[in-house]
Amino acid sequence: MAEDLQKQNQINIELSEEIAEGEYANLAMIAHSSSEFVIDFIKLMPGLPKAKVKSRIVITPEHAKRLLAALADNVKKYEASFGEIKHTQEAPSFPMNFGGTMGEA
Repeated sequence: MAEDLQKQNQINIELSEEIAEGEYANLAMIAHSSSEFVIDFIKLMPGLPKAKVKSRIVITPEHAKRLLAALADNVKKYEASFGEIKHTQEAPSFPMNFGGTMGEA
């Protein structure tokens, strides 16, 4: 019976070959409104005047909080295995504004 309940709670997730390859991003810009968070994953290359948004993800505030907790948990596990993650350089500062409150990661 517990096995049946477990099967009911499973989600089948499809991952296309293109998405499975992933996109490289070294900057995330985050904006939010009262109903959603917008996360832009950006590839910023040294010496190039233009940075390119590789992916934009829109999530609810509830999912943003779950993502925050999941990232914190994963960073904690990573550091337990591989040591502390150190900031190697200052985060770039940009005079960009998405029209709302903004943070960066």
